[in-house]
Amino acid sequence: MLSEVKLPTGYSTTLEGTFQAQEEASRLIGLLSLLSLAAIFTVLYSRYRSAVLSLIPLALIGSVIALWIAGQPLSVATMIGFITLAGISARNGILKISHYINLVLYEGEIFGSRMIVRGSLERLTPVLMTALSAGFALLPLMIGSDAPGKELLHPVAIVIFGGLITSTLLDTILTPVLFLRYGAKPLERLAAVQAEFKLSEAY
Repeated sequence: MLSEVKLPTGYSTTLEGTFQAQEEASRLIGLLSLLSLAAIFTVLYSRYRSAVLSLIPLALIGSVIALWIAGQPLSVATMIGFITLAGISARNGILKISHYINLVLYEGEIFGSRMIVRGSLERLTPVLMTALSAGFALLPLMIGSDAPGKELLHPVAIVIFGGLITSTLLDTILTPVLFLRYGAKPLERLAAVQAEFKLSEAY
């Protein structure tokens, strides 16, 4: 450790070059990640008018598990993978929750387990196709991690692939359960806002 090295009076040590660049990039990506998550939450909150529904689409635990299994450290490349996965995961959740809302507001469905089952089944195929196509595209990057040119792409692929598995499973199982448990009141508020908007248009 540099802190344990005894130097003559007036001398000091600094870490520069690649290490310094990685540290600066990590701080920048960390800041941008927080801004991205805040922006996603803001957009979802403006759409759903509910903090609970805005948090449902974010499920990234599989990325952490995949990194642990593959023995990959947290780096700039893996952070980029987390940001990419956040967008994919949020998109899948948004599609499902928006479909639930549309079924109630525009197709005459009554909020309840029957509506949840119908909406989940109707969105299952698009979500699975997205996850499978992305997963198969990442397989070449996950094989042969020591090959030239894969130093940065391999950790990104590991993060996205692992996160796709768990985010798809959690979205399939947890999103319907959470929406059934917490979605009634936000849905009532959305219906009230829509009714007021139609009333204002009529006048």
